[in-house]
Amino acid sequence: MSPAPRRRFHLHQAKRGAALTVRVTPRSRRTEIAGVQEDGTLRIRVSAPAVEGKANAALVEFLARVLDVRKRRVEIVAGQGGLDKILSILDLSPEEVQARIDAWIESHASRRTGASAGRG
Repeated sequence: MSPAPRRRFHLHQAKRGAALTVRVTPRSRRTEIAGVQEDGTLRIRVSAPAVEGKANAALVEFLARVLDVRKRRVEIVAGQGGLDKILSILDLSPEEVQARIDAWIESHASRRTGASAGRG
């Protein structure tokens, strides 16, 4: 049986890189990519609370780690005070961002599958 097709998230070409839409869930158990919404928005959970910019800082730090870029290359350009955000990823094309996020999702999905297989 072939795996179900993965829903694609929307990336846009910006002047100096890629732009993506993100829906953040603060105060989560762990910081992780939680999936993709119907409209192509990437869902990300962060463990930090939405207080004094802590969730935003955690989001930027997490995406920088996922994309293997410096934190200063990830910028929240809209939605600093809300759950829905637009982020700019400087000096990466939408294709590069897509590939790096897909690789992260794939590597962490296999870890979760392996971890849950041992339970029972």
